[in-house]
Amino acid sequence: MTDLHAIDTQALAALEAELARQLALVDCFGPDWTRPRTAPQGHVHDVVIVGGGQSGLAAAFGLRRERINNILVLDENPEGFEGPWETYARMITLRTPKGLTPIDYGIPALTPQAWFTACFGAAAWDALDKVPRGVWMEYLRWYRRVLNLPVRNNAKVGGIIGAGDGLYGVELEDGSTVLARKVVLATGIQGGGEWHTPAMIRQSLPRQTYAHTSEPIDFSRLQGKRIGILGGGASAFDNANWALGEGVGEVHVFMRRKVLPRINPIRFMERMGFTARYPALSDVEKYRAMAAFLSHNQPPTNDTFNRAASWPGFALHLASPWESVAYEDGQVIVTTPHDRFAFDFVILSTGLVSDPRLRPELAALAPHIALWGDVVAMPDGERNPLIDAHPYLGPAFEFTPRHAADAPLLHGLFAFNYSALISLGLSASALSGMKNALPRLVRGIADQLFLDDREELLAQFIAYDEEEFMGQWPRPASVAEAAA
Repeated sequence: MTDLHAIDTQALAALEAELARQLALVDCFGPDWTRPRTAPQGHVHDVVIVGGGQSGLAAAFGLRRERINNILVLDENPEGFEGPWETYARMITLRTPKGLTPIDYGIPALTPQAWFTACFGAAAWDALDKVPRGVWMEYLRWYRRVLNLPVRNNAKVGGIIGAGDGLYGVELEDGSTVLARKVVLATGIQGGGEWHTPAMIRQSLPRQTYAHTSEPIDFSRLQGKRIGILGGGASAFDNANWALGEGVGEVHVFMRRKVLPRINPIRFMERMGFTARYPALSDVEKYRAMAAFLSHNQPPTNDTFNRAASWPGFALHLASPWESVAYEDGQVIVTTPHDRFAFDFVILSTGLVSDPRLRPELAALAPHIALWGDVVAMPDGERNPLIDAHPYLGPAFEFTPRHAADAPLLHGLFAFNYSALISLGLSASALSGMKNALPRLVRGIADQLFLDDREELLAQFIAYDEEEFMGQWPRPASVAEAAA
């Protein structure tokens, strides 16, 4: 088996040289065309991107390709640990096909396959089923380094406020403020709301007895213990497999459904052009399509399920919702329609809720943001509160105002995270959709920057008088004599 830790440094250096050549051929990283802004509070960035994972990095590269270089990416994590891949994600591999090209913008030497093949060889790529989670993170680290993207780590955003003169103030928890004309929330799957913890859990259990799959979990203190997992989506089996691999004695997965989820609608979207063309649907069509999408739990990959189920300590309980939980004598007592169970710890694979009103960084702006429930009329029998709480975004991922008077407050604020699902389909935070979503986002930001300054730019254009042609007629006598 190929060692995916032994990187061929010479082949990688050759790829980086080829990448530099390709970037030069397509004229990447040209000089800025945007008009600088000034403010007494400090430097004004054209764009600040909140989040330095795959979406934030790719958005930054896309903007630089449009010659928008006065940008900054902020990420709350230490360098190299942006996104979920080395923090809370516990899948062995990505769930998406290995051949996707989500963030390379069509530049061959920047594709995951080109990088992987340079590092580990063509035979290793051919033998690969799906990209290992840690290997994907290494690709993202390389992507940031080789493109020299401007990321500031350990910079957690606490709030976003209007700063006057069409600017935003991005307030950091260290007390500093970064100014920007445009702000992009590239904050991942949880960045449009929050991970869902059922009220029954919050009200009945001590905090140290449970964790969501999105949280760090110290499995070393659970070795030999018995844990329960609520929920039957892909992350439930990721965590079951991880826990048993770390020495947990027993893992019980509980599902409300009577059968395991088997259908992954993302595969249809990938095959049928749904990811690219979804934004062209009407609002009612989008609503109905996403109601169907949300009715499916994302199934685990076959290899993840088989790996988890092969452990002697694994148990799966179908048609077994948790009717109640209690904390008794140091254990979590779970009651289902069929039995009572005692666990040392429980894990929640209960998904997330997208709602800008749940985001602390949007506290000052959320009351002005239009939601799907505000904008789209559906028959009472088709209303879905999960859909209704999503922000109603414009065609370039821009927030839209609840009332016309709110428009100036939101002009320049973009939601390139999972909360864009209803408005723009699989896009931000979904590798399957990013190839089509990124150009849409970048074009929308560039258009706003241009249109914001159109009066000055048009005036300069109309007054433009730089001479390019240097020929003369009739020709001076000296030139005519020389020609003769």
